Amino acid sequence: MTPPFRADHVGSLLRPPHLLEARTKRATGEITAEELRAIEDDAIRDVVRMQRDAGLRSATDGEFRRTAWHMDFIYRLGGIRPTDEKIQVHFRNADGELDFESAALSVDAPIRLTETIFGQDFAFLQKAVGEGITPKLTIPSPSMVHYRGGRAAIDPKVYPDEDGFWADLSAAYAEQVRRVAGMGCRYLQLDDTSLAYLNDPDQRRQLTERGDDAEHQHLRYIRQINAAIAGRPPELRVTTHMCRGNFRSSWAAEGGYDFVAEALFSELAVDGFFLEYDDDRSGSFAPLRFVPPGKMVVLGLVTTKRGALESKDTLKRRIDEAAKYVPLDQICLSPQCGFSSTVEGNVLTYDEQVAKLRLIVETAAEVWGDR
Repeated sequence: MTPPFRADHVGSLLRPPHLLEARTKRATGEITAEELRAIEDDAIRDVVRMQRDAGLRSATDGEFRRTAWHMDFIYRLGGIRPTDEKIQVHFRNADGELDFESAALSVDAPIRLTETIFGQDFAFLQKAVGEGITPKLTIPSPSMVHYRGGRAAIDPKVYPDEDGFWADLSAAYAEQVRRVAGMGCRYLQLDDTSLAYLNDPDQRRQLTERGDDAEHQHLRYIRQINAAIAGRPPELRVTTHMCRGNFRSSWAAEGGYDFVAEALFSELAVDGFFLEYDDDRSGSFAPLRFVPPGKMVVLGLVTTKRGALESKDTLKRRIDEAAKYVPLDQICLSPQCGFSSTVEGNVLTYDEQVAKLRLIVETAAEVWGDR
C-alpha cells in the first residue's frame, strides 16, 4: 500500500530529556553545533526504531532538529526573516489558557529557495529507516507563510500586490518539492493549521480586522498549494495535515470543517487528508461527504493532548460513523496531531505516546487487515 498508510502518524514526537538538555547547552555555548547534531542523530535513530517496533510503515525523524513545526522551515526561505516584533497565539485547554509567542516574519525581498530545506535531515532519515519503512518528510504548507502575518508582513516595495508574492512563494515550494523528490522522497506532508482555523468564526473575525478576505482566504490557499505541488512526480505521495493548534496540550481554534469542506476536499490536489477528529471541537464527519473517490482520509481519532488511552471499540465505532460519508477503503487512522509540535511537547509520557501508536497499528489491523 502507498502512503498514507492504514496506521499512520502526523510527524512530531516527544523529545527525550537528554536531547532537550543538549539543546539548552548549545544555546549557552556549552557544546558545539557538531556535538548537538551527533546527539540528535542518536536520538533520531532511537525514535525511528521505536516507530518500526510499534508496527508503523512510515517513520519521521520526530522533528527532533526543530524548535517548532513551521518556523524552522519558513525562516530558511530566501526573502523572509524574523523580526523583533512578537506574534502571540492564544491557546486554551481544559485547565485554562496560555499563550505561544514567536518572532514575527517579514517578507523584505523576493521569495526564493536558496537551499534544499531539511535536505540534509531527510538524507539522514533515509539511512536511519532502513528497508521496509517509508521515510516521511513534514514541512509547513505555503499557507502558513501568509497566515502568520498577512499582507502587513509583506513589503509593498517588494510586492506591490499579493499575486507576485504568491507566484514566487509557490515557485519556491515547487522547487523544494522537486528537489526532495529527486532525493528519493516518496512521502511528503504539508502541515497546515490555517485551513482548519478558518472554520472558526472568531479566527475569520481576526483576519477581517487585519484587512484580509477571511471569507475567501481558503480558496487562495488551495490554489497556491496546488501550484506548489503541480509538478511532482507520480511516485511522490503528498498529504496535508490540518489541526486547530497544538501547543503543550492546548488548542487555538474550534469548529467543524464545514466552512472549507466543499472546496478543500474537492479541489485540493493532495493524495490524502490528515484530519483532527479527537473531540467535539472538530465537529461531525458530515463534511467528509465532499471527499472524492481516490482520496484518502486519515482520521485523527487518537488524541496526543492526553495520555489516557482510547478504547479500540470506541475507535472502531467512530470509523464506522465516518464510513457513512466516505468509503471505508478510503479511510486510515492516526493521532489527531503531533505529540510535540513545538520543542516543549504535549503533556503525556513517552510510554503513553508509544502505547497510542501501538493502539493505532492494532486497531487498523483489526479493521482493514494487514494491508
